[in-house]
Amino acid sequence: MFRSIVEAVAYYGEKNPEKLCIADEIEALSYQEVRDRIGQIAEKFQAMGIRKEDKVAMECTQDARFLICGLACQLIGAVFVPLEKNVSKERVQDIIEVTEPKCFICKGNYEVKVTILKEEEFFDFQNTSVKEWSEFPEAEAVAEILYSTGTTGKAKGIVITNQNNVAVAENIIFGTEMAKDNVELVPMPMSHSHALRTCYANMLNGSAVVVIDGVMRVKKVFELIDKYQVNAFDLSPSGANVLMKLAKKQLQNYCNRVRFIEIGSAVLEEGLKEELCQVFKESRLYNFYGSTEAGRTCILDFNREKGRPGCIGKPTKNARFIVTDQDRNEIQSNRNNPGLLAIAGTMNMKEYLKAPELTQQTMQQGFIYTSDLGYIDEEGFVYVLGRMDDVINYNGIKIAPEEIESFVHRYHGVTDCACVPVKDAMCGQVPKVFVSVEDKGNFDTTGLLKFLSEHIEANKQPKKVEIIDKIPRTSNGKILRRELRKET
Repeated sequence: MFRSIVEAVAYYGEKNPEKLCIADEIEALSYQEVRDRIGQIAEKFQAMGIRKEDKVAMECTQDARFLICGLACQLIGAVFVPLEKNVSKERVQDIIEVTEPKCFICKGNYEVKVTILKEEEFFDFQNTSVKEWSEFPEAEAVAEILYSTGTTGKAKGIVITNQNNVAVAENIIFGTEMAKDNVELVPMPMSHSHALRTCYANMLNGSAVVVIDGVMRVKKVFELIDKYQVNAFDLSPSGANVLMKLAKKQLQNYCNRVRFIEIGSAVLEEGLKEELCQVFKESRLYNFYGSTEAGRTCILDFNREKGRPGCIGKPTKNARFIVTDQDRNEIQSNRNNPGLLAIAGTMNMKEYLKAPELTQQTMQQGFIYTSDLGYIDEEGFVYVLGRMDDVINYNGIKIAPEEIESFVHRYHGVTDCACVPVKDAMCGQVPKVFVSVEDKGNFDTTGLLKFLSEHIEANKQPKKVEIIDKIPRTSNGKILRRELRKET
């Protein structure tokens, strides 16, 4: 029905003008108000000479203004380039050199060769009428260039079309069985694809999002939940873990109201799954698999489908999975014969920006080829053992590091952990565990190994444990295993 997210907002702005669209810590905006503000920003851009295919970069404000700016770009056919909040000067310089935007909207002080617009001055909304929208962008037009935080090296510019955004939004809507009166709390950074796409899904659905900057301010989180009658959450595993540690009893008071929780952007540990299931017994608890390149492609309700460690669920509405060998030939996979996952569908990115060779390496014949080792079982459930470089090859047995980590997390005194392969003359590779702990002086590594021997098969036992101050992670919670492999 819709070719772009902004077209959906325009439709609901006329059909349901008073319905809540976006709320943040400052204000709540109806669909008509969001529509009008998009029009105002679009007119500002046009007055500045910004035209179709021009780039607009913006530092994330984690509020309604950020979404409105991106949608204004969509409306006039410009390309939105979101950057994370408090982005480093080096990263800004790198991204601006490659994308060559017409302007950079920001709060911080950056010395770059581009027109800088200070956010507090640029977003001066007036109660003035805007012209009627007569045209909307084509499905194939580029909407955004998203930069992943990445765990494998320098970030890449990922080119996303309007069609991609609509397809990902459909994957979320159908996957979560999203109702029209959905009101979803989104505390994750909107400069990253996961949270941005959750907001788009609610807009495509005609429902509402409530945006907040993280979950550490628990009192404010619950204030917004109560004020806007939130009935769904979008969380990262680290965000879910924080809420369970700081506010588990409070969350239990909302268990009958919360229809679903969707979790993504990093691996969800089995122990945290069990804890969430205990609190939200009647809620749908979704673990999403996907990437910036191929968004929300697989989904598992782990409250319904218990006892499936390593399972990422079944493909979403617009996604199709196959498993291949290292030469990209499709294979019949199973637990004992895993291969590399590949994904086809309209949610797949257009290309990597100015990187034709990398695009060709990643995308062929409609598929995006991943480095994730996994298999598909007889019921159609997809399983991931881990990234091919991270999976531990012990005497030919493939060991998922996440499986070991899920048990390490349960040992008293462990605050965080990560497992990586290390070379071994006899077995090829063996697991090594890095842990950060509450009390270094009194932590019992021998006790940890004994605990793991009681819960993990003998051939999966870690051979080494090392205590470090902090497990290196990306800004959205993914373990930087390459940093730890340097230490081995």
